[in-house]
Amino acid sequence: MTFSTAAPCIIGHRGAAGLVPENTLPSFEAACHLGVDAVELDVYAVDGQLIVIHDDDLDRTTNGKGPVTAQSFAALRRLDAGSGAGIPTLDEVWRLLPANVGLNIELKGPGTAQPVAAWLRDRAAGEPQERLMVSSFDHEALRAFQAASGHRAIVAPLFHRWRKDCVAVTRAFATDWINVNEKLLTRARMGLLTSEGLKISAYTVNSVRRAETLVRLGVHGLFTDRPDRVSRSALTR
Repeated sequence: MTFSTAAPCIIGHRGAAGLVPENTLPSFEAACHLGVDAVELDVYAVDGQLIVIHDDDLDRTTNGKGPVTAQSFAALRRLDAGSGAGIPTLDEVWRLLPANVGLNIELKGPGTAQPVAAWLRDRAAGEPQERLMVSSFDHEALRAFQAASGHRAIVAPLFHRWRKDCVAVTRAFATDWINVNEKLLTRARMGLLTSEGLKISAYTVNSVRRAETLVRLGVHGLFTDRPDRVSRSALTR
C-alpha cells in the first residue's frame, strides 16, 4: 500500500485532525485504525529534536503561547496539545505507524531540511521509497532537503495557489508527485497535470462527493481530516 497504492491513496491529514486533536499520537493512532494508506504531519527543529506541530506559534493547538521556536524542547514537551496529549516527536510517530502505512513529512519550521534528511538516513535507511514522502510550500527548503538527503524519499512540492509554471517547478525536483490545494483543481488544470504524467494529491478533502469528483478527474491521493468518511471503501464501492 502506502504511496504506491492504486488511487485513491487516503492520507490522514495531521492524523485524523477532524476527529482527534491534530498532530498528536492519538490522532495518528485513530487514522491508522481507520485504514489510511499514509499519514501527513508537520515538523519543526528545536534543540536538535524534530517535533510535530503545524503552526508557527503555540496558541491554536496547545495550551502554550508564543512562537514554537522560542521555546526549549523540554518546555514544549510539557504542553498539552489537546485532550491531555503532548506534542510528539517525529521518532514517536514513526514508531507508532504500522509498516504498511506511509508517512508524508512536511517541512514547516526554519532549518528543518537537513535534520529531516539526517533523520531519514538514520531511521529509515532500509525503507522503500514509496513509504516516505517529503513536501513543503517552501521550495527552497525542499531543494535543500533533496541536496542533503541520502534517502530516496518521494519529494512533492506543495502549491496553495495556482502557478502557470507548476509543472516545470515540479519537474525540477525530478519527481512525478505534486500536492495541491483541492480548491485549485478544475477539470482543465487536472487535465494539464495528468497529461504531464504527474501524480496529484489534493488537500484537504473532507467531503465524499468532492473526493469522488477528484478521483474521476485523476487525483491519486486525498489528504483528509476525516478518514472515517473519506475512505477507500467509501470511494470504491
